[in-house]
Amino acid sequence: MEDLISIIMPFKNCGDFLEETIGSILNQTYENWELIAINDHSADNSEELIQNLTKDKRIKVITNNGDGIINALQTGYKIVKGNYITRMDADDIMQPSKLEVMQRLLYESSTKKVVIGKVHYFKSNGSEIGNGYLNYENWINSLAEKGNSFKEIYKECPIPSPSWMLKRELFEEIGGFNSSIYPEDYELAFRMYEYNLTVVSTKEKVHLWRDYETRTSRTHENYKDNRFLSLKVNQFIKLDYNQKQRLSLLGAGKKGKLIAKLLIDKGIKFDWCCNNENKIGHIIYNKELLQTDLNTMNTQFIIAIANKTELLQLKEKEILSNEYYYFC
Repeated sequence: MEDLISIIMPFKNCGDFLEETIGSILNQTYENWELIAINDHSADNSEELIQNLTKDKRIKVITNNGDGIINALQTGYKIVKGNYITRMDADDIMQPSKLEVMQRLLYESSTKKVVIGKVHYFKSNGSEIGNGYLNYENWINSLAEKGNSFKEIYKECPIPSPSWMLKRELFEEIGGFNSSIYPEDYELAFRMYEYNLTVVSTKEKVHLWRDYETRTSRTHENYKDNRFLSLKVNQFIKLDYNQKQRLSLLGAGKKGKLIAKLLIDKGIKFDWCCNNENKIGHIIYNKELLQTDLNTMNTQFIIAIANKTELLQLKEKEILSNEYYYFC
């Protein structure tokens, strides 16, 4: 008998996509799964659609006890029965072998392992995906291939939220869905990093990630840039900040200013540097902007430079005795 996989899927106003999403789950080559579909107070016919799509007993539809994705995940997790835990977005598509391939990679593993399924962005109308999302897709998949998804964790969320799988006991060991911090997928990725999980990736792209203008990650306040930066700074202070080393923030653009404000508010001492001659010497938040000096030793650098050419030049000049954390 195959081990049971529990799929947690919050949904809200996804009526346009649910038939395709549920169909892709029903079409899995791995058959021993349960789908916990949590209605996050949809205003459309989403729940009716799920109920009518199938009478499959593996599908359980419940209502969110609270409001929002985090509460929905917590509500759904209370009734899971599986040995393996994974997530699904109600507007995406699973390739037929997704569950089988991911479960196989976890089976009989004694290591602290998280399996990541490679992803592919698409649009329902067939139009082309923007370069930003294509770059993100390539970045996620490339890191996963090399097994070093946490190497640039302060840049973006490196773990695709609807395409990870963990053994249930390990998932609960790292805290499960207990956190109330948004963005919830990124916060969970930081906990995987904190617990030093080994990342294993599928060879093929097993999850199709739908992009459209009203997708929650595009529109909701919980996924705005300030939320991401606040989480990054908090996690850096918790997991990587070393008070015995000098800390230097490079960059005085919009992102650099936000990071500087967060560090100041938390009482963290740092040098604020930039290469813009028009800004050097200026006082912002009662701190003087200094000329960037990459030759200082035993230093932690937070990089908040958006210019790609400058970033490449900086990486070429990295000094082994220093630590570099790219926030862009």
